[in-house]
Amino acid sequence: MGFEFYKESYAGTVKQITLGQGDKAVTVGGESCYPFYTFEGKMPLKPRVAMEIWDMAPTEWPEAVVAPFKDVLNDPAAWAKKCVEEYGAEMIVLQLKSADPNGDDASPDQCAETVQKVLDAIDVPLIIWATANVEKDEAVLKRISEACHGKNLVLGPVEDKNHKGIGASVMAYGHTIISSSPIDVNLAKQVNILLENLGVSMDKTIVDPTTGGLGYGMEYSYSVMERLRMAALQQGDDKLQLPIINNLGNEIWKCKEAKQPVDEAPTLGDPEKRGILMEAVGAVCYLMAGSDVLIMRHPESIRLVKAFIDLIMDGGSAMDVAPIEKRLGAEEVDLAALAPEPDLTIAEEEKKAAPKAAAKPAAAAKPAPAAAAKPAAAAAPEREIDKVAKALGLDLEKLLQAKQCSREDIEHTAEKHNLTLEQTLKKLGGIN
Repeated sequence: MGFEFYKESYAGTVKQITLGQGDKAVTVGGESCYPFYTFEGKMPLKPRVAMEIWDMAPTEWPEAVVAPFKDVLNDPAAWAKKCVEEYGAEMIVLQLKSADPNGDDASPDQCAETVQKVLDAIDVPLIIWATANVEKDEAVLKRISEACHGKNLVLGPVEDKNHKGIGASVMAYGHTIISSSPIDVNLAKQVNILLENLGVSMDKTIVDPTTGGLGYGMEYSYSVMERLRMAALQQGDDKLQLPIINNLGNEIWKCKEAKQPVDEAPTLGDPEKRGILMEAVGAVCYLMAGSDVLIMRHPESIRLVKAFIDLIMDGGSAMDVAPIEKRLGAEEVDLAALAPEPDLTIAEEEKKAAPKAAAKPAAAAKPAPAAAAKPAAAAAPEREIDKVAKALGLDLEKLLQAKQCSREDIEHTAEKHNLTLEQTLKKLGGIN
């Protein structure tokens, strides 16, 4: 009898949701197995990457991610067009940063005008990502929904506190909604139930579980996404059988490590490549957790992630993927100068050189100097190790710094290996 490979059985399938309209519409979802487990089920549609733009010029982006867009940062429509025509963006995500009440606090009408300009400049699906301020988002997204009637925009994030107003507007004007919850499976399901009870079709809903940057909460997001997929596929929970979207680029590029220049973090490598790789690695992690739509920022990160998706879905060799194309000059770092002094102590040699017959009498002579030192206790008497080092002509402070140890460490080593302080200091100081 031949070997039979064990296969997990699944009770559900993720819905297929179409984003946008026309020839460039994008359909996501449809999985009937865990991410890329095509030996157990079907994954008919590849995960997609949406390219992020802002409705205002960013002021805190690192130079590495400003460089690809520096000529269009003040014009969202031109920015979106460049992403599509030059970088091959399949979808555009417009981050409404200007609408933040704690920032420029742009009005709903101003936001709707910007959205319309971006829509006119591109022919790919457009995702609108608001500020996560429930009151302001409701006003802004309702106005955009009305102004772009029938365009099947993807609007979010929508939470339990503002789902009624935005949900009703999305139904009335023909858009898709992003159901958002704060890293919790039960809350994610609850928001979906609230939207469905309101009348929003689950065929027009995708899920935002809340996304953390690489090392900044990613473990929590990853775990919740796994549980969302387990509930959808193995438990057959139809309220969670929806595609997942991750707003990744926005989180990665605000991490401290993605923005630190070489003079602040010389040991973290080339700052340009560092941020690109952080975004690409984060994207791969979320793909493995079940992401269907990744929102990303840097063109090189996106290229690497698309290549990964193609390789894991279609096969091929990663050797064919071109390395990161740098736009900024190389940063020179003298890592040798930054490296700590190596500890060349060899434990085996210490053991071989251990107890010598002549060394034992020296240990018995210790009490005499110690007794003489007692009366001077108030004047912080010179320690035996300092006396021995001085007699040997060693600079004890430099030796301690070079070996990264303390006086007590040396004394303990001498006692442990039955050596005198003189023998121990000679070995550490390289004196024959």
